[in-house]
Amino acid sequence: RALTGSEVHRVLEACQDTQWHTIFHTLIWTGLRRSELLGLRWKDVDLLLATLRVTQVLHQLSDGSYVYTEPKTPKAKRSVVLSPASCLVLRSHRESQERDAALLGIELTDETLVFCHVVDGAPLRPDTLGQAFRRKARQIGLPGVRLHDLRHTHASLMLQQGVNPKTVAERLGHASVTITLDT
Repeated sequence: RALTGSEVHRVLEACQDTQWHTIFHTLIWTGLRRSELLGLRWKDVDLLLATLRVTQVLHQLSDGSYVYTEPKTPKAKRSVVLSPASCLVLRSHRESQERDAALLGIELTDETLVFCHVVDGAPLRPDTLGQAFRRKARQIGLPGVRLHDLRHTHASLMLQQGVNPKTVAERLGHASVTITLDT
């Protein structure tokens, strides 16, 4: 289900000083799929022009290994405009990641994942994000809300603000407006 505006604020306030804040904020305000978020590299994010490009996705296989692939459809390979608030959150995340890397003697590059383990640059486990979100949602009285519901939330908030459904569909990487409106 889609969250209301006040529920979105409750989620973000509840994880304000945790590693999850930037992740949940980015999912809510971009509508990215979990695999798209986990595949983001710093070269895909332009904080000056306030855009990010979805060029690869990350999946974890049953044997625990990770595989990067292109997005699932041609329309899913897209640019997403970032809000000023999202740029600030991501810039702060980048600065924190750079500080942590410097302490460990590691250099961040354009290929570094935006959301990863700083120690070795390894991807975050997709299931970990879902579990963390479910825990946080239960803590604030939103049991049963899933991480993927943040994508629905993004679409619903845009449509409530009067954004054209075609624009919402393109932003979400849907193949057609029908998919957006049906969902």
